[in-house]
Amino acid sequence: MNFLIKILYLVSKLPLKILYIFSDVIFFLNYYLVGYRKEVITQNLRKSFPDKSEEEIKEIRKKFYLNFSDYLVETIKSFSISETEARVRMQHINQELFHDAKKEGKNIILLAGHVFNWEWINALAKIVPQAHCHPVYRKVNNDFWENQMRKVRNKFGNEALEANEVILNIFRSKNNGDSAYMFVADQTPHFAHVTYGLEFLNQRTPAFVGYDKLATRMDLVFIYCEMKKVKRGHYQVNYHRIYPDGEKFTENEVVRKFHKLLENTLHKHPDNYLWSHRKWKYQDSIKNFDSEKK
Repeated sequence: MNFLIKILYLVSKLPLKILYIFSDVIFFLNYYLVGYRKEVITQNLRKSFPDKSEEEIKEIRKKFYLNFSDYLVETIKSFSISETEARVRMQHINQELFHDAKKEGKNIILLAGHVFNWEWINALAKIVPQAHCHPVYRKVNNDFWENQMRKVRNKFGNEALEANEVILNIFRSKNNGDSAYMFVADQTPHFAHVTYGLEFLNQRTPAFVGYDKLATRMDLVFIYCEMKKVKRGHYQVNYHRIYPDGEKFTENEVVRKFHKLLENTLHKHPDNYLWSHRKWKYQDSIKNFDSEKK
């Protein structure tokens, strides 16, 4: 394993223009020969965009494979990317929201989707006034990749937290504007934990609702991270504060608003999402379906 770590690190030190050659090879093999999860991707796109023609679906699928290949090599680059390069390649818009939360004395919950490249948001920790930035991740079964990805998420002064421990950590920490927690919030809950679902991209969608417990019990600042691929190797994330309709969030309100914002993002750039994920496989397990559209 140590040998593999060294190989990965050495590969990550290559300039991105070289790594993108590997990406082109991965794309060719994946798209033209292997067809990685082609049926899953096609079905997800057809159901999400029923108004699009078959040619439009094929074009989005092809662009997805290109973006997915870039994502794979960019993730490897994350092992050694410098703070300077990370800040050049990921532009952060509306940073004043973090300063506002600091002044208000409220901790921040960042909500992002599986929009490429969510892994490169980590350098945000060096920009915002919050002293503690916690990327939230799901533990993987492979110990090798678990250790490596945790190291990546702990770069730039971040303090990564596993999903099962983060809610308790937030409740126990002081709500003083000094902490930010970064959720990839469109995770698919295990079928045994599917308690709530809503309509998202024209489909009944099981929704992860852990952060909703925070919205209804604590006075926190919720911020949506709108990811955009500007060009190859360059991204932009535009931060939008999510406000409740009343004085405070009601049950599942922040979940609905996050999914609506994410849906708007995907309608603008449909090829930049993780369509290979089996997001809708547990839709029949939804116990409480919210048909309300907001």
